Amino acid sequence: MIKVSPSVLAADFANLGSEAKRAEEAGADLLHLDVMDGVFVPNISFGAKVIQSIRGYTRLPFDVHLMITDPARYIDDFVKAGADLITIHYESCDDQISVLKQIRSAGVKASISIKPATPAFILEPLLDYVDMVLVMTVEPGFGGQSFIPDTLESVRSVSAMVKSRGLNIDIEVDGGITAETIRPAYDAGANVFVAGTSVFRADDASAAIAALRSACV
Repeated sequence: MIKVSPSVLAADFANLGSEAKRAEEAGADLLHLDVMDGVFVPNISFGAKVIQSIRGYTRLPFDVHLMITDPARYIDDFVKAGADLITIHYESCDDQISVLKQIRSAGVKASISIKPATPAFILEPLLDYVDMVLVMTVEPGFGGQSFIPDTLESVRSVSAMVKSRGLNIDIEVDGGITAETIRPAYDAGANVFVAGTSVFRADDASAAIAALRSACV
């Protein structure tokens, strides 16, 4: 069963609470929250206080994607803000296992992400410490980008590693996900799909999410 995680990066920032509620009512499974510090990626979005401010508007699990340097410093802040799952980037720190353990010890799910140019095989030693792997299908930092087809090879590699180990790990893709691009990612092994522009900028968010699901049938 696929899961759709609309990214609020494409939402109306003046009405994030109602936008979160709209995503839930439209049939989303998770709410994707992209945290960017202007250092790890060339953009700034929002932090823990903003996430905390919208927690009361929806029952959707918060899928918090940290695109920040030295994420260990802020894990507790995002847990307190209401995160249900926290993704760190492999490239953002030196001791990924320590940070993943920190996330899990705080009682939330842990996830690791790689940029398009990072080889998937480097994730193999980390699979015992994660509940999800996020493969970026665009360069992280900005919404509305076009899907990079070459990233599907990383999805296939991660899927093969997970299956060979008999692990129960979600595989998420983020970037350029539409009703046209979701099927190749699904066929490659992904089951969680971040969709920002294609959901929040659609005239009918419910229809947009339904189209994503039907594309994988």
